Amino acid sequence: MRRHRCYSQLLAICLAVMVTFALPKGLNWIGLVGYNLLPLVIIRGLGEPFGQRPFGRVPHRLFRLLGIAAFLSSLVWTLTPVTMRGTGVLMLVLWGGFVGWSSLRLIRGLAQEPEVSEKVLMGALAGYLLVGLTAGLLFSALETVVPGSFTSANGSGAAIILAPGAEDVFSSVWKINFMRLNYFAFVCLTTVGFGDIVPLTPQAQMFSVAVSLIGTTYLALVMGVLISRYRGVSGD
Repeated sequence: MRRHRCYSQLLAICLAVMVTFALPKGLNWIGLVGYNLLPLVIIRGLGEPFGQRPFGRVPHRLFRLLGIAAFLSSLVWTLTPVTMRGTGVLMLVLWGGFVGWSSLRLIRGLAQEPEVSEKVLMGALAGYLLVGLTAGLLFSALETVVPGSFTSANGSGAAIILAPGAEDVFSSVWKINFMRLNYFAFVCLTTVGFGDIVPLTPQAQMFSVAVSLIGTTYLALVMGVLISRYRGVSGD
């Protein structure tokens, strides 16, 4: 089933992107390649209609169109200088909408599974990692749109956003230190709250709150789906 293949591919890409953030400084930009592959995998795996819908194939086509737009916006944002803030705004809107819709479709697909299998568990984990990585990407975009949105607890804000060699304001976005803001995104998602990175602006603070709420909501929904599937199988 294409949806099952999507679960394993999505999980593999998410894990690969996270591994790239642990590479030596100057090499973690490789994770951007994985980021740009995510929309393509999602479109292929989750772009098919689920069940009978009253609007026919229109939502299916809109979903694919939004995914393509998110992919292109990410590509443009990655290649533009940090100071071109308009591309970050567009990416924030398109990626946020696409991944939000994708998460709902993924949860709906999990709810239609007859039993809790290895593929289903991979899909549930992939969805959680996708939300965390998307939050990290959007935090990075927000920092380019509103510089100084995040800082370290010791006040060294430059370490949050700039990687070695990115001090020039005309440097491309791919030189950003994505590891720090992805780390902070997962801290928010899991509601751990270490406190070593602080959101300063109202936008950053509300984004952080939203990520925390989305993380707990996703876990509650997925756990409910998996438990209901497990009980249904064991009851048979």
